[in-house]
Amino acid sequence: MNIHTGDTSNANGKYAIVVSKYNDSITTKLLEGATQTLVEKGVDESSIDVAWVPGAWEIPLIAKRFAASAAYDAVLCLGCVIRGETTHDQHINTQVSASLGKLSLDYDLPVLFGVLTCNTLEQAIHRSGGNVGNKGVECADAALEMVSLLRTIGSGDAKGSCPDK
Repeated sequence: MNIHTGDTSNANGKYAIVVSKYNDSITTKLLEGATQTLVEKGVDESSIDVAWVPGAWEIPLIAKRFAASAAYDAVLCLGCVIRGETTHDQHINTQVSASLGKLSLDYDLPVLFGVLTCNTLEQAIHRSGGNVGNKGVECADAALEMVSLLRTIGSGDAKGSCPDK
């Protein structure tokens, strides 16, 4: 039996981060957690590009641009959608998660889902550095592990190629 795993210490590479301005008191903490983790694991700060978008809805378009450039080893997507009085949050969460998952498969590239989908602001605070950890840190660790795993097992298509085009 051959078992393949990724290693978060193999950090060399270039990383893109797309982060939502909406709920920036939360998303700024996610970004700080992600960038701090990448740098602590050996990624040079100059190898991290950050793009701020208005809200979570806009994350997939910029993530696609980063992925299509074939310049990055992973794209981390950070945002925070908090349930309100309507079902608006459900529509955003469904579309963003589906779009990011499709991008990952289309571009054969780790596109990480670091978008908090919380019922309350309190839950978001806890998931952005409070007593439940920091989803930005988790997202960065997952990116590093996936990049390492893909390097270990190799790839079918060239990085950045999109079979639908």
